[in-house]
Amino acid sequence: MDWNVSAHGNEETRTSLVHASDSPIVDLVRACERIAPSDATVLITGETGTGKEVLARLLHERSRRAGRPLVPVNCGAIPEALLESELFGHVRGAFTGATAARRGRVAAAEGGTLFLDEVGELPLALQVKLLRVLQERKYEPVGSAESVPANFRLIAATNRDLAAEVEAGRFRRDLYYRLLVCPVDLPPLRNRPQDVAPLFGHFWKQRGGGRPVDPAVLRVLELHDWPGNVRELENLVERLAVCAEGPAIRVADLPAHLRPARPCPVPAEAPPPDFASALASLSTPVPAPAAPALDDAPPPPPTPLFRVLHGGAEVPPPQLPSFDGQAIDLPTMLRRLEQAYIDAALAHTQGNKKAAADLLGLQRTTLVEKLRRRTRDVSAC
Repeated sequence: MDWNVSAHGNEETRTSLVHASDSPIVDLVRACERIAPSDATVLITGETGTGKEVLARLLHERSRRAGRPLVPVNCGAIPEALLESELFGHVRGAFTGATAARRGRVAAAEGGTLFLDEVGELPLALQVKLLRVLQERKYEPVGSAESVPANFRLIAATNRDLAAEVEAGRFRRDLYYRLLVCPVDLPPLRNRPQDVAPLFGHFWKQRGGGRPVDPAVLRVLELHDWPGNVRELENLVERLAVCAEGPAIRVADLPAHLRPARPCPVPAEAPPPDFASALASLSTPVPAPAAPALDDAPPPPPTPLFRVLHGGAEVPPPQLPSFDGQAIDLPTMLRRLEQAYIDAALAHTQGNKKAAADLLGLQRTTLVEKLRRRTRDVSAC
C-alpha cells in the first residue's frame, strides 16, 4: 500500500512510504493528507534513513504550491561560512570573490517550498536570521541593506532531539516553537516490521528483480533491527539484485550479519524425541471408547490450522502417546511442535503474518514475538 500522490507526483518520492495496512505509517499518512493543502510549517523528525525528504516531497506535491519548485537545503552539508549566502544570496562585492550577484535558495523557492534538511545543524547566528524571515517574510541578501520579500512554505527535518538541543543551548527556543506548528514523527523501521515485506517488494520491483524470493528471506529480514532504516533495506535489495546468484533469492544470499546462526547441536546423552512420529500421531484416529455411543461427548472441532495441514479434512483430536516406562522431553517436544505449526502457517499464507496468526489463533504481535525469540535463541547458541 502506498500514498498515491497526484498526477504530477514523482514515483521516486513514494518509495519510502510503501507500507502494510496495519502499519503506524497509515495514521501518519492520514495526518499528512490534512496538513499538505495548508501553508503551515512542518517539522519532520526521525532517524537517518527513515524517508524524511520523501515525506517532504509528498507534502509539497499535495500542496497548492505543487506547481512551483521544492528547494532542498542540507544544513549540515554546507560549510558554515557559505551557508548564509546559500540561503539568502549575495550582492556583487559582498565578500572576496563575489564578482556577481547571486540568488539564494530562499529566492529559488519563491512561491514554492523550502525544505531545510538537518535544520538542527544551523548555527545560532543563522537561526536568528531564519526566525526573522519566518516572522516578517522578508530578508536581506549578504552585503545588501535592502529587504526582499519572501513567499515560501517551510518544511524542516532533523534527526536530532530539538527539545534537548534547546535545553542544551544549541538551538533557539523561539525558533523551535516557530517550527513546531505541524510536527510529524517518522518511526524507525524496527518499530514497523510489517512494512519490511511491502518495502522489499517495492524496491525489488524497482530494481527489475524478476526472480522469486523465498518467504524465509522476508521472515529473516523482519527480525532485523535496521539501524540504517529504509535506506539500509533499499541498499540491501540492490545488493541482492546485483550479487545474488541462482534462480531465486534464498536466505543464503543475505549478508552474513543478517543470516541466522545454525541450530544449536543437541547433546548425545539427551537425544530429541522422535518429532516426526509425534507430529504424525496428530492424524492417528482415536479408538472408540467402550461406553455407549449416546454417552459420548462430541469431539471438539479441529482448529483451522489442522485443516490446513491435512488438506482440508476434518482431523480428530490427537491420540495421547504411550510412555512405555520411558521419560520424554516434553518442553522440547512442545517447542518443536509449536515451531512446526508456525512454519506451516507461514508457508500456507506465503509469509503473511496476520493471516498466519489467525490460523494459529494468535495475535499478530504474539506471533512476531515468538519468531523474534526463536531467532534470538538460535543466535545465542
